[in-house]
Amino acid sequence: MSASGGSKAIIAALGANLAIAVAKFVAFLFTGSSSMLAESVHSVADSGNQALLLLGGRRARKRENRKHPFGYGRERYFYAFVVAVVLFTIGAVFSLYEGFEKIAHPHDVESPGWAFGVLIFAIIAEGFSFRTAIKEASQVKGEESWFAFIRRAKAPELPVVLLEDLGALLGLIFALFGVAMAVVTGDGVWDGVGTLMIGILLAIIAVILAIETKSLLIGESAAPEAERKICDALESSDRVTRVIHLRTLHLGPEELLVAAKIAVDHDDTAAEVAKGIDAAERRIREAVPIARVIYLEPDLYRPDKASEGGPSVDTAESAPADHA
Repeated sequence: MSASGGSKAIIAALGANLAIAVAKFVAFLFTGSSSMLAESVHSVADSGNQALLLLGGRRARKRENRKHPFGYGRERYFYAFVVAVVLFTIGAVFSLYEGFEKIAHPHDVESPGWAFGVLIFAIIAEGFSFRTAIKEASQVKGEESWFAFIRRAKAPELPVVLLEDLGALLGLIFALFGVAMAVVTGDGVWDGVGTLMIGILLAIIAVILAIETKSLLIGESAAPEAERKICDALESSDRVTRVIHLRTLHLGPEELLVAAKIAVDHDDTAAEVAKGIDAAERRIREAVPIARVIYLEPDLYRPDKASEGGPSVDTAESAPADHA
């Protein structure tokens, strides 16, 4: 997996969640707390999610073949989407069910010391995992806000781990609140309230992940900056007079398909056009290294026909991203 895949953050999260899941299950057996049970299932689901992300990264490295000529880069998007589904079905639904059940049939939290001890340990472990994810993401986030990073990231692993770790920390706080209130008031309903809060939190995170990964799975264009570099690279080539249309598509986080209709001089010979296209492809790869698959169609620029395949360069020269 590439550095942007955040394998270090995934492995840190996987190790933390496995240890935390065991501790939470032990605490549940001693306390009977539904919040602890919900958090236990949450940690198990998170562990499975990290394993899925690692599997997706591994499968994405398979070489292209006749059946999949553009490779398997989108496997990472698919497994990230599965993570969102798993987080909702296993984590959120189970927690909501347990919360309603505990509110309807409350009982006291037994041996609360176990619950408090495990929750404090889990908060420390999740904090370490979250810190690692933030450190990894900061290397690729640049000047973007965290919200913009999650919205625009083409590699799904880091946003997934970031949201999972944030959800895990908040979930632990909710569980600590529910158990503490149940112990202080002597009313087990509070334990169910904490469990419901965990379920609602997981459902919100799952929906956010599903929306973002669905967009990647369907296919997203390159970032505006990348498209601008591609246009500049094309139009700086000797045999290319302008970019008529440009389409880009991420085949994977580090693999970009570029398709463009370019205008050439009507006096150029076929050999000159071919030579110009080869030079233009080299310039694109130098400007945007992830542009692995490039298709350039030479044509004569005709203003009356330029709009048929999309907006022409004339209509958006200041914003090449609008060509796509």
